Amino acid sequence: MSYVMADALQRAVYTTMSADGMLMSLVDGAVYDALPKGPVPPIYVTLGAERVRDQSDISARGAIHDFVVTVQSDLPGFLAAKQAAARVSDILDGADLALDRGRLVRLDFLKAAARQRAQRREVEIWFRAFVEDVAAA
Repeated sequence: MSYVMADALQRAVYTTMSADGMLMSLVDGAVYDALPKGPVPPIYVTLGAERVRDQSDISARGAIHDFVVTVQSDLPGFLAAKQAAARVSDILDGADLALDRGRLVRLDFLKAAARQRAQRREVEIWFRAFVEDVAAA
C-alpha cells in the first residue's frame, strides 16, 4: 500500500468538520487545512501531521493513517479550546466518512494533549483511520 488515499481521507475529514453547525459555531466557522494570510480568528481548527503505514493483506490493499486535528485558541483559559476539541472528537470518533477513493473501514480517537504556549492554548487530537483501496484491489 502507499499514500494513495491520504488526500481522499483529508477531504472527507475537512468536509465533515466544516459541515457541522455546532463545531462551526464554537470556532466561528474557522476550520483550516492551511492558515490564511493575515490575522486568524481567536479560536480555530487546523488539520495537521499524519503518519501512514501499510495494512494490506491477501484480500485488500489498505493503510493505517494516524492524523492530528488541532484546536488553537487565544481566548483566556482552556474551556473554549476543550469544548471545540470535544466536538471534533464527537464528530470524527467512529464516523462513517465517504471517501472519493477507497473506503474508510474504521475511524477512532487515539489520543489528545492540551498545552499552553505563551498566550495560545492548543488541544491536539490524534485519530487513527483504517482505509482500504477497494478500487485498486
